[in-house]
Amino acid sequence: MAQLGFFREDRRTLLDDATGEITYRPSLIEPASATAWFEALLRDVTWQPQRRRMYDRDVDVPRMVSGYRLDDESLPPPVAQAARLAGDATGVAFTDAGLNFYRDGHDSVAPHNDHLYEIVEGYPIALVSLGAVRRMTIRSKARPRRILDVDLENGSLLVMSYETQKHYDHGIPKVSAAIGPRISLAFRVRPR
Repeated sequence: MAQLGFFREDRRTLLDDATGEITYRPSLIEPASATAWFEALLRDVTWQPQRRRMYDRDVDVPRMVSGYRLDDESLPPPVAQAARLAGDATGVAFTDAGLNFYRDGHDSVAPHNDHLYEIVEGYPIALVSLGAVRRMTIRSKARPRRILDVDLENGSLLVMSYETQKHYDHGIPKVSAAIGPRISLAFRVRPR
């Protein structure tokens, strides 16, 4: 079972109890590098729209997506570099990267938890953010309700332990204010 690794002094523990551990590091990647990676991914990744079945109808997913196995020969260099940094920070050899492109404040992801059958038990999920700052809302499923709002900065790393997926939902809400684009890279250990 993987434990969250040691971070430098800019690591912030947002949650650490029986329901899991969530840590945030606002500056995993230097701002200039994070911006360059954002621009490269925006240009080089084939972003795809998705549709999902919700409430007996098909709806557009309000963001663009892509994904890679980390052993893929076509892996964009910024994804490989971000995976290496996330792995060094957590002590985990991630296997997959899910990419989300939020074009503006209208793009979002509804509150959800990762499906436990899609990730290996005991391993965390690491989220690297590039581009505009967006707020992630993390809410407990059980009472008393606990809500954590985290402003995910350009070049930041948010790490959620496996246990948190049982006890919390996380999402990126829509915002009405004008906001720039953001790319998130979600690193996971997937079962083979």
